[in-house]
Amino acid sequence: MERLPGTAPARAGERRTGLSSGGSRVWVLRWRKMVAMEATSPRADQVVGDRTLLGWNIVFWVLLAMTLAVALTTELSTPHRWIVVGATALLGATYQFVGWPAVTSRRLLPSIVYRVVLIGCLMVLVGLNPTSVFMMFIASAQVWLLSGSLKDGIGFSLALVTGCGTAQLWSAGWGWDAFWEILPWMLVSLVVSLLFGIWIDRVIAESRQRGVLIEELRATRDELAEAHHSAGVMAERERMAREIHDTLAQGMTSIVMLSQTGAAELARGGDGVAERLAQIEATARENLAEARALVAAFTPVALSEATLSEVLRRQGERFAAETGVDVQVLLDLDESEAVELPQSQQVVLLRAAQEALANVRKHARATSVLITLGLSAGRVSIEIRDDGSGFAPDSPSGGFGLAAMRGRVEESGGTVQVDSAPGRGTTVQVLIPTTQETA
Repeated sequence: MERLPGTAPARAGERRTGLSSGGSRVWVLRWRKMVAMEATSPRADQVVGDRTLLGWNIVFWVLLAMTLAVALTTELSTPHRWIVVGATALLGATYQFVGWPAVTSRRLLPSIVYRVVLIGCLMVLVGLNPTSVFMMFIASAQVWLLSGSLKDGIGFSLALVTGCGTAQLWSAGWGWDAFWEILPWMLVSLVVSLLFGIWIDRVIAESRQRGVLIEELRATRDELAEAHHSAGVMAERERMAREIHDTLAQGMTSIVMLSQTGAAELARGGDGVAERLAQIEATARENLAEARALVAAFTPVALSEATLSEVLRRQGERFAAETGVDVQVLLDLDESEAVELPQSQQVVLLRAAQEALANVRKHARATSVLITLGLSAGRVSIEIRDDGSGFAPDSPSGGFGLAAMRGRVEESGGTVQVDSAPGRGTTVQVLIPTTQETA
């Protein structure tokens, strides 16, 4: 147990040591603060509180034993010695069966009963054996420890100091010289006791307020954790929606359009049905691979098997074969620079190209598409330009594709620019910083 300055009892030979009782307030304060902290960390603080209570209990019994030992070794008459032994035994029994339970349970009536007995027994001990005044050290601390309010502590502190001072005056023979000798020590002891008691009361009130604040902070932390969890779930859902839209949904659209084209050629008796079936099979196999990749990770299968420029060329060739649109892929950077791009940036660029081509397929009625992959001023860009019907970018649209593209690009720290107008084609440009940190 930590030894605090100012808490050691006065020597038995000192007759008037009421001032020493003030030092015990610090010890009481620390115990009360640890009890108030039980709500913030029940397990750790409960262990510390139990150890402190055990130490407090030991201190009381040690001082009470010292009081009895001093009384038995001091020259007292036989009746006075028996009275001292009886008062000591009464105080010990009352503490064991009333005071100690009151300390642990904080019940009002037992705390009042014990403090009344404590003051009465101390008056008897100090009156018959003035060296017993050092018991005020623990008595004053227990008065404040058992106080339920500031007024309660002030009242019992005043009664304790007045009672012990009166007992000392009675032991000295009620003379004025003894009165003026005892009065300053009693006044100083009372003032110190009251000052420490008021300070303890305010600190306890602040500790309770901090406990309430800590509980509010814990509740707020739990709410924030729940909000972050919900936001994470929503973000993951949006990410999955974008992945499905950019892979499976677009592949299914290609399969539907190829099936419709094959059915039309079959109805006309054309011989291009076999080619359409082969394209449907290839698209379905790629979709299946993308679905498996979604289960395992979010890196596209195509990028795990080839470079970004190669994948873009394949996408353009397949798109041209399926739609008849002339697709050109232009690299405005070295092949090695494209390979060195972070995987996350390559995924964003590929998904942007796929989304733009899907929009060309569904809406543009274009005859040519130009895909340009470039690197300049610390930014990598991909531009998809078509000569289709175009549209008004500011007009409200219920489509998910462009919104998903913007969300994906903005998560990578980039921007999306759409330049289009009815009748003059569309240009989609994606710019992403090439720093690894942003990626």
